[in-house]
Amino acid sequence: MAGYILALDQGTTSTRAILFAAPALSPIAEARRELPQIYPAPGQVEHDPETIWRDCLAVLAETMAAAGPAEIAALGMTNQRETTLLWDRATGKPLANAIVWQDRRTAEACARLAEHEKLIAERTGLVLDPYFSATKLAWLLDHVEGARTAAAAGRLAFGTIDCFLLFRLTEGTVHATDATNASRTLLYDIHKGEWDDELLRLFGIPRAVLPEIRDSAADFGTTRLAGGRIRIGGIAGDQQAATLGQACVAPGMAKATYGTGAFLLLNTGERPVASRNRLISTVAWQLAGRRTYALEGAIFNAGTAVQWLRDELGVIATAAEAGRLAAEAPADSGVTFVPAFTGLGAPWWDPEARGALFGITRATGRAAIARAALESVGFQTADLLTAMAGDLGGWPEAVLRVDGGMAASDWTMQFLADITGAAVDRPAVTETTARGAAYLAGLNAGLCPEPARFAESWVAERRFTPAMAAAERSRRIADWQEAVRRALTPTRRQGAPRPG
Repeated sequence: MAGYILALDQGTTSTRAILFAAPALSPIAEARRELPQIYPAPGQVEHDPETIWRDCLAVLAETMAAAGPAEIAALGMTNQRETTLLWDRATGKPLANAIVWQDRRTAEACARLAEHEKLIAERTGLVLDPYFSATKLAWLLDHVEGARTAAAAGRLAFGTIDCFLLFRLTEGTVHATDATNASRTLLYDIHKGEWDDELLRLFGIPRAVLPEIRDSAADFGTTRLAGGRIRIGGIAGDQQAATLGQACVAPGMAKATYGTGAFLLLNTGERPVASRNRLISTVAWQLAGRRTYALEGAIFNAGTAVQWLRDELGVIATAAEAGRLAAEAPADSGVTFVPAFTGLGAPWWDPEARGALFGITRATGRAAIARAALESVGFQTADLLTAMAGDLGGWPEAVLRVDGGMAASDWTMQFLADITGAAVDRPAVTETTARGAAYLAGLNAGLCPEPARFAESWVAERRFTPAMAAAERSRRIADWQEAVRRALTPTRRQGAPRPG
């Protein structure tokens, strides 16, 4: 049997394809395209679906130059989650730009549904927030002329990015998603593993637009690439794929991915955990009809803080400079940065909060601001881990596996270990999201072993151990939480949660 697996990783700021050799999943070839962001108004973020499609075809073709279709056993896909599209079933043409997960335009719609928060949390494991897909889909149905009528007649299809790309790759023959992506919509019952009719009525979504839900490793049809046919054998949302790629296959294991945003997932096994600290429960993956769950915290702005330093302030010329500049700043500069460019995620959930810098004096310079931006990622992670420990009654593992662009910064990872008090492990293979997608396709094709055996192939490149004194850690976290409270909108400031 062919020994290569192709992974397509469609993310928020880039689209990439990586060719892996099975069963160890060693990367062989890679291609990448940056994805332009569209900002129609403050708090709104969109992507052009046709640009995404063209980029996907381009990176797949470039990567496949290293191996022909006959040598590729399967294709696995992973995607930015929650980003919402609506398209014509007959033509495959989107009715509008994709509304990106960061988009906050439906904050008022969520506020109007506040009385249903308990029901939504119990069924979906999620909080009621513009982050998720349901209110985005409702917005498209209400604001695109004729969309509701066409949807009711069965002429339109809804999907997250994975679903749209699958529809295009299979030439319109497969309208499906996997359980991980379905669990991000506010329309899916994570306990029953199916679309929920009561939630559909609540959000005003016709069932006719919804895709079929399949296992994460499953037969998703075939696609015609480079003159041959390749089986599509795996799909998972990017953070769930990264959790698999990091081999966090046992309950209690946790990973954090630092990209545009940052996402921390902790494996809770075969039971979803109802969070008391405004975290979310989600499907980590579904194999052979059995779901594994995770407790998740979402940080909306992580890598965007570094991009802001580079593109808007001109403090750095390249992202790699941030760590070197931060190391020049004194630890006691007193500057705290809350990067709420598009609101605050878990455990605060304030879509109207905006970014703020506190503690600036006449002596504040580039280095202190860079340091505060990188520290903000560690502080937000500490909030999430404290909240998770509170939900679970402790966190015995006390080890966090990390990946994503910011994980390459030694300074940032050392601060992360210091401020969380946890050991931080960086893997030898950092393309964990694509690796997770490749694993699912390889599992379905019979080239990769079961999860427990696959975990044996994970190798750490470096461990960062905490070096900060406990008293100093407590003081810094208290200063951070005070800064967050000041950045919250007045209505959210009263009774804002204290993680844990």
